Amino acid sequence: HAQQPLWQEPLVRNFVNEAVHLKMKKKKDKTAPDDLDGAGDSQAAEQTSSEGKKKYRKDKPWDHEGIDHWKPVAITKDDVPSSGVLMEESSFATLFPQYREQYLKQVWPDVKALLSEHELLGELNLIEGSMTVRTTKKTWDPYIILKARDMIKLLARSVPFPQAKKVLEDEVYCDIMKIGGLVRSKERFVKRRQRLVGPNGSTLKAIELLTQCFVLVQGQTVSIMGSVKGIKQARRIVEDCFHNIHPIYHIKELMIRRELEKDPELKNENWERFLPHFKNRNVQRKKKIKKAKKKNKDVFPPQPTPRKEDLQMETGEYFLNEKEKELRKRVAKREAQQAKSAEKRRERAKEFEPPAPSKTKKQKGKEVDESAKEMAQRLAKKAKEGKPPKKRAASELLL
Repeated sequence: HAQQPLWQEPLVRNFVNEAVHLKMKKKKDKTAPDDLDGAGDSQAAEQTSSEGKKKYRKDKPWDHEGIDHWKPVAITKDDVPSSGVLMEESSFATLFPQYREQYLKQVWPDVKALLSEHELLGELNLIEGSMTVRTTKKTWDPYIILKARDMIKLLARSVPFPQAKKVLEDEVYCDIMKIGGLVRSKERFVKRRQRLVGPNGSTLKAIELLTQCFVLVQGQTVSIMGSVKGIKQARRIVEDCFHNIHPIYHIKELMIRRELEKDPELKNENWERFLPHFKNRNVQRKKKIKKAKKKNKDVFPPQPTPRKEDLQMETGEYFLNEKEKELRKRVAKREAQQAKSAEKRRERAKEFEPPAPSKTKKQKGKEVDESAKEMAQRLAKKAKEGKPPKKRAASELLL
């Protein structure tokens, strides 16, 4: 028999297993602390780890708990170094429709003066129909170029300049919504856009007052200016209006929210119980019933319309030569001309005919004669009877 290796013998294998078991037990005792000292050891471990993390941290005297990190930073011209802030030039351009050209020509000097206050340049290209704004080396506010871009976009969408220049302020933002693709049918689009504006612009005015935003509907866009919160509310109203939800529902909800904001007790409560919940109702309208025309159920099909050749065969023109056809056409043309000239001669001759005596005068004369005769007979009868004659009116004496 082949001799077994040494580690496969039973005595050696048992010894090795016991040694491994003891070694694992010792290791477990070292790592696992006692139940009494477990909490203290864990705190100590956390402390050492936190100290290790803060090893390279330094105190920041400018950072403390009273600082509002979300407060927007106000930049002035004095805070900027003389070398400037911007390394390269940035520019934005936008196109404008032709009907805005005349207004922009009048307003552009004021736009340039406003941009120069912020060290920006503005360019109006009437050939291309575009407006451009760009930064300079002296521009001290790095974000103002984006505000200027929004301003020229608003000017292109028919927002007046006194209103559009407010977007350069820090707390004023804008949003230009494209509403052309929200509804497929053009008729529905026009109706829903008019619904958003309201009679004499009353709905739009209510939205402006409740959202504290400026809203302008122009063509296939809606321009909104105001705070971030107000823009979100106005955008939701516009989108829902084109999805067939009337703006009046949102206006009612905003009015209730406005009243609830005034009450400090309801600050941390849920307002769902106060807000109205409108159900979607599918109103079925009466459809116009189209009356189907009664078809004549003839036994035989209708006769086919005659061809051109059939009509020529009936008149005999089909069997004539080209010369004979030409001759026939000339004769027909000459006859038509003669008939027309004769008719015109008759119309001209009517101008020289004496006017016929009017029948009305004759009739009146006959009536007058008859009435005079009757009156004479009546007077004669009265005289015979011996009755005194009645006094006649002046109109009767004239007759």
